[in-house]
Amino acid sequence: MPRSPRRLQGLANYVRSRRDSCQTPAHSTFGLVTGVTSQRKIDATGGSGKQHNGSVLSGGRENGPVHSFKSDLGLLKDRRFTLLLAARTISVLGSAFAPVALAFSILERFGKDATALSVVLTAEALPMVVFMLVGGVIADRFPRQRVMMAGEVINALAFFALAAMILTGWGSLPALATAAAVSGLSMAVIFPALTGIIPEVVPADRLQTGNALLGLGANSSRVAGAVLGGATVSVFGGGWALLVSGAMFALAAVLIAALKLTPPARTPGGAPGPAEKPGERHSVLADLREGWREFISRQWIWVVVAQFSLLVMAIQAGHGVLGPLLAATTMGGAPAWSAFLAGEAVGTIAGVLVSLRVRPRRPILVGVLLCFPTAVPYVLLAVHAPLWLIVAGAFVLGVSFDVFGVLWQTTMQREIPGDALARVSSYDALGSMMFGPIGLMVAGPVAAVFGTEATLLGCAGLVVLSTLAALLSPAVRNLRAPEPVPTPASSS
Repeated sequence: MPRSPRRLQGLANYVRSRRDSCQTPAHSTFGLVTGVTSQRKIDATGGSGKQHNGSVLSGGRENGPVHSFKSDLGLLKDRRFTLLLAARTISVLGSAFAPVALAFSILERFGKDATALSVVLTAEALPMVVFMLVGGVIADRFPRQRVMMAGEVINALAFFALAAMILTGWGSLPALATAAAVSGLSMAVIFPALTGIIPEVVPADRLQTGNALLGLGANSSRVAGAVLGGATVSVFGGGWALLVSGAMFALAAVLIAALKLTPPARTPGGAPGPAEKPGERHSVLADLREGWREFISRQWIWVVVAQFSLLVMAIQAGHGVLGPLLAATTMGGAPAWSAFLAGEAVGTIAGVLVSLRVRPRRPILVGVLLCFPTAVPYVLLAVHAPLWLIVAGAFVLGVSFDVFGVLWQTTMQREIPGDALARVSSYDALGSMMFGPIGLMVAGPVAAVFGTEATLLGCAGLVVLSTLAALLSPAVRNLRAPEPVPTPASSS
């Protein structure tokens, strides 16, 4: 039971930030300052804007400077970026601790009652989904550094409260669920703000590098956190592990405070410009409508979000139910599924290294094409391929999704006006994950009727068909990255 909730949160972070949480991520997790928004936009349908000649992938000198790992790592000399990287890495480490610590704490507190665990995890997940759009409005209205700092502080306080209740044995189920809901609410604020703050720290021509390095830190933290979280729970208990998570969120808040960004004055709609006059603030609904117009006016965004709503549903079914079920019945149990997840985790780290080098001319086209290999592990599971081959397929899935995430995040930051970026990002996250719970709910009953293997093949088919449908969009195929314009890295 604990593994499934951990995987659910992991996928949510993975798709958003990495999309999710680079986003993420984003996700994915996952706005543009004035200097970035002035950058030339490329018309997605080819009707206006300068067109690039040549292949989809860049690589020659005619496409701009050749990127090297040395120059990419030079971004680490930027104090503000290093602080943001450290804050995000530590925050994700705390988040990776949290699912294991929370799950075992609740199960121990209520006598391995799965219902109690479901209540607490649902209380945490619902506010994150319900308030994601409001979080985007907040992140576009107020300085994103302060929004992120407030979110991390609230998250820390929620986990300190959870730890205190578990360690003292006082916490009732409603009290634990309330603290978990506060944590979920904080995440709804942090994710959109993170997407918007990256271009305020990273120069325009190094956005992809910045997103990749943030993804490397986040993915490494997820792998380390899953191991260290389990060890901490085993040795010290869930309450102390929750306390460690809270301390990490608090440390992340301190590091974000040290960024010392100077937020631009914003117009009533949120855009940088003259300061607002009294009575000129837009309502939340007006801000949401404005964000929706930005979202729906770009075909490549809503097409890919629609694709991911189906793709994530398939992945939730495959990873959350069908894969573990097949592993338990035909592959020897938990060790085989752990090997699958380990292969995927290593792939996400390798994907970051790939994304540091790849500079596609058509980033959305390349990203969507990379969704095809994510169907491979489900086919391999369904045909009972050797375990080493299944793990290799999981590795390819991890690489593909992480490269997609960096390309998606970077393109969003380049193409969306800075004053609306957080709101568009929140629509992206909500749309991408909205069918995920359906995948979890229907996977078991469908497998009972048609068989686990056939249902896994159905998941692979849904991934392929949704990706083919996305490729029918001219905007997905034709959106081109702007010409590289070298910008000196900030050292402040």
